[in-house]
Amino acid sequence: MRIRRPKKAQTTIEYSFLIVIIIGALIAMNLYFKRGIQGRWKQAIDGLGDQYDPGHMLTEMRYVLDSNSETFVWTNQVNGGFVSMRRDIVNSVDSRSGYTGVDAE
Repeated sequence: MRIRRPKKAQTTIEYSFLIVIIIGALIAMNLYFKRGIQGRWKQAIDGLGDQYDPGHMLTEMRYVLDSNSETFVWTNQVNGGFVSMRRDIVNSVDSRSGYTGVDAE
């Protein structure tokens, strides 16, 4: 009994068909792979919570201005002149705080 070997051209054609079938299957499944990856990304992003939306925002603002000023003036008596003295101390605090919001519909 003799074993017949396939011809080299026949083997090459079989491998070519096998490669074409595998590539076709990958191209057909490409859409499903993309949708699966996009679904995972969307799930991960949704897990982060609400994102920034310029149409809906609430901003807290706080403004504080603290000012300190001191003035000292002394004059000595010189040749029958006058002695003067002045002292000014000013402390002021200006504070503003509040909320501002935009709600576009």
